[in-house]
Amino acid sequence: MPRVLVTGASQGIGAEIALAFAREAEARLALVARQESKLLEVVRLCRALGATDAERFVCDCTEERAVAIMAKSVRSRIGEPDVVIANAGHFLPAGLLEMDARAFDAVLGANLRSAFLTARAFAPAMAERGRGDLFFMASVASVRAFPRGGAYVAAKHGVLGLARAFREELRGRGVRVAAVMPGATVSPSWEGSGVPEERMMPAADVARTFVDIWRMSRRTMVEEVIVRPLLGDV
Repeated sequence: MPRVLVTGASQGIGAEIALAFAREAEARLALVARQESKLLEVVRLCRALGATDAERFVCDCTEERAVAIMAKSVRSRIGEPDVVIANAGHFLPAGLLEMDARAFDAVLGANLRSAFLTARAFAPAMAERGRGDLFFMASVASVRAFPRGGAYVAAKHGVLGLARAFREELRGRGVRVAAVMPGATVSPSWEGSGVPEERMMPAADVARTFVDIWRMSRRTMVEEVIVRPLLGDV
């Protein structure tokens, strides 16, 4: 009975990750996001799939105190998570020459700071228990740059580095740390981009990557994986 926590679970890839784990037998889900109305719908869908212990936790994962309160609530309602997926993030299309510091900080906060705060809240208990899976939602932007996405590129490079650092600190303590790096995926981030859906990956395919990694033998750790559209990056 895996206990799975997903941040940014109210839409896009995060919602599909929640649904993918909801299909696992007796999974208990802690679904975290800022938008309660959308989160409620994902909880409803997860419960319809059999995850009757799917619970919602409204939280801004960029805020340290909010994450601490959320973590305490998660532990009291579903127990200590076995799987933590730091998926929350935000993309802002803007060139670095036109972006102000506040917008830059907001993108780093939504993607990198939120991942750090989420991982820090739950990884120590995993290490103490000697078992757990910690996933980071990175991106192809973690390994290459794109125009008009400089802040996101910087943030996702940071997420990949953060995952690598957590992996080294947790190595030998039973905690598997993986960074998943998807390319263009049908999600709210791409709305209005003009890129046709058939040129992008379905969010459900990316979500399945997390479940497949988690299912592997405890003797195996997938450290990093890139998932791209068939025709390559957009």
